[in-house]
Amino acid sequence: MLCKIGDVEVWRILEINAPFLTPEELFPTAGPDVAKIVESHVKGGVCRQSGRIILPVQGFLLKTPSHNILVDSCVGNDKTNATMADWNMRSDTRFMAALTAAGVSTEEIDYVLCTHLHPDHVGWNTRLEDGRWVPTFPNARYLMPAADEEVQRSRNADLYVESVLPVIAAGQAELVEAGHMLGDHVTLMPTPGHTHGHVCIKVKSGDHEAVITGDAMHSTVQCWYPQWHFKFDTDAEMAVASRRRLLEEASESGCIVVGSHFLLPSLGHVRSDKGSFRWEE
Repeated sequence: MLCKIGDVEVWRILEINAPFLTPEELFPTAGPDVAKIVESHVKGGVCRQSGRIILPVQGFLLKTPSHNILVDSCVGNDKTNATMADWNMRSDTRFMAALTAAGVSTEEIDYVLCTHLHPDHVGWNTRLEDGRWVPTFPNARYLMPAADEEVQRSRNADLYVESVLPVIAAGQAELVEAGHMLGDHVTLMPTPGHTHGHVCIKVKSGDHEAVITGDAMHSTVQCWYPQWHFKFDTDAEMAVASRRRLLEEASESGCIVVGSHFLLPSLGHVRSDKGSFRWEE
């Protein structure tokens, strides 16, 4: 178990932990010293051999008193990712092994929450069975941001065909807006910019609170530099505004912050610091 938020257990479901892209590629507006800045704030966050940022790809299992909820389903197996070779046509057991280690089967997942519809967050939504894409979690309701589904539907690319449409066709999808509440413990927080419908996941139980970032942030260095644009943000300035709001709320509440792509252990707190913020594990 990663941590416990009141009555809610949070389990890490890790699929990949490896170098991704260089700091210069990921943060194109950060300037020529970006690698040094990242290294100074995120110890061990840049691979010495490749010079690329180490980026975990992970989901989180929330065990509430009433539901088993999977937040994001990573890259998946057999998926077409033409622009990302390391994610293309994977055949790996790590994600499912992590789910098993958490004591939950695919049949026991009640909800799948997609923070947004990008390939490293929806891959295990479906699996290939007898040449057909079918929902991996047969008894789950899949909650997807409506704005993201509209965009992906219009594109009708491999991501939609392989990881989203089969869930809709099976009648298991629920298209939701930010602010949607799931039971007594989980709320979808609006953080648009990375995608139009992007949400963070707020977990609250009693006086205890946590937030799962999704892709509102990708590295803890963005606590110090929330203004840095990120390569894959749909609307970079909107993403900056959402990131600042998230950091302000997290620092004011003192909640636990769980970073979907933060260097392991991906868990800590945001503190205000001289007009900006800092990260504390």
